[in-house]
Amino acid sequence: MSERHYETLLETADAMKLQDLSPVDLTEAMLQRIASLDPILHAFATVTADVARAQASQAEAEIARGDYRGPLHGVPIAVKDIVNTAGVVTAAGMPINADNVPDFDATVYARLKDAGAILLGNLQLTEGAFVNHHPDVTVPVNPWHEDYYAGASSSGSGVATAAGLCFASLGSDTGGSIRFPSAANGITGLKPTWGRVSRHGVFALADSLDHIGPMTRSAADAAAILAVIAGRDPKDPTTLAAPVPDYLASLDRGVRGIRIGLDRAYNEDGCDPDVIGAVSEARRVLESLGAELVETTLPDPESVIAAWGMYCSVETAIAHEATYPARAAGYGGLAGLIEAGKQVGGVELMKAHHDRLIFSGALSALFTQVDLLLIPTQPRADFTIREEQRLFSTSEGLAGFLRYATPFDMSGSPTITLPAGFTAKGLPLSFQLVGRHLGEELLLRAGHAYQRVTDWHRRHPTL
Repeated sequence: MSERHYETLLETADAMKLQDLSPVDLTEAMLQRIASLDPILHAFATVTADVARAQASQAEAEIARGDYRGPLHGVPIAVKDIVNTAGVVTAAGMPINADNVPDFDATVYARLKDAGAILLGNLQLTEGAFVNHHPDVTVPVNPWHEDYYAGASSSGSGVATAAGLCFASLGSDTGGSIRFPSAANGITGLKPTWGRVSRHGVFALADSLDHIGPMTRSAADAAAILAVIAGRDPKDPTTLAAPVPDYLASLDRGVRGIRIGLDRAYNEDGCDPDVIGAVSEARRVLESLGAELVETTLPDPESVIAAWGMYCSVETAIAHEATYPARAAGYGGLAGLIEAGKQVGGVELMKAHHDRLIFSGALSALFTQVDLLLIPTQPRADFTIREEQRLFSTSEGLAGFLRYATPFDMSGSPTITLPAGFTAKGLPLSFQLVGRHLGEELLLRAGHAYQRVTDWHRRHPTL
């Protein structure tokens, strides 16, 4: 049992289905691992041991009598602490929410629970899911090196999944918050199309930018989770009505003949050599699998990168109307974002909206010529927590770091982040693929094809 914590979700699921693995025993082993390591890693906001044990007992009984629900049945997972879990504190990285115990489950968690997944707990994050952790919150620790950035805002999700504290997790992405922790911790992260996954019962940062998605140890695992959480939700009228494909069934179709666009100038401007090298090697691997790499030009992202900050600040101010300024004393750095949002004028915001429409339209047109885009996840591959604080302390530094993330939140495009090696310091490298709207099936196929011939996703920190 002690060797199973780094297995993939689907490997674990196969053992569950064959009854070679007990959900009760596995859950107990995972709770023991959390008790041993989380005082060092600080990935969990709340550990739901009693809930997990009860769900594990139920799953074991159901599987024993032949009522197998699918690949999540009996598998221990965790969710970002913005996802309502009835009867469990949901604090969103904010001490002022320490007593917030929802009386209903978010749709995404309800669907995971219906699929038989076992909840180990809620995972820590930055304040309100923005850039920095609240001063009163202990920051999750990168399991590859304690002095280095663990990602924002789904920091706990990235750390717990990489460290073998859960077999998969949920994160959210408003400006890179699935992708950055996936990159920093060496895991696979899928940001679905905006509206593909319900946001009902999920604490908002910026409603028109927020995406909920899986953070896993493989593209195949992400496919299994997306198949469960995706789809129309009457409780969230912004969800898309498009049918949900069988993502697992199409994984092995590969990428032969797929056209993948690459904008060399965009990809390399301001990037560390390690990042450029990782993207170049990913290109080589994808070409060896039969994909056609096409030199292309991305629509100019600069105006939409600037517009993202305006959107995010205004929508965050809306999301926090009930508690800010009424409880302003309990806020950390997030207060500055809210105050900035309150200063944005209507004309200024509509100009930003027009920039968003123009970029999204031009990107949609580009996807008539290519099937996917190959880009970096972030311009720097390894930097310390001290460097992070300096980098994110200015709007220019933050915008530069977000250049490969925010444009695709503004367009609502799906992306997949994949591990792609290590720096000389031993920190994970990554790249991302971007798809057209509702193009998750192809993204997962491409990610799976890449991971069938590489083993970066099989490398784990020594803990």
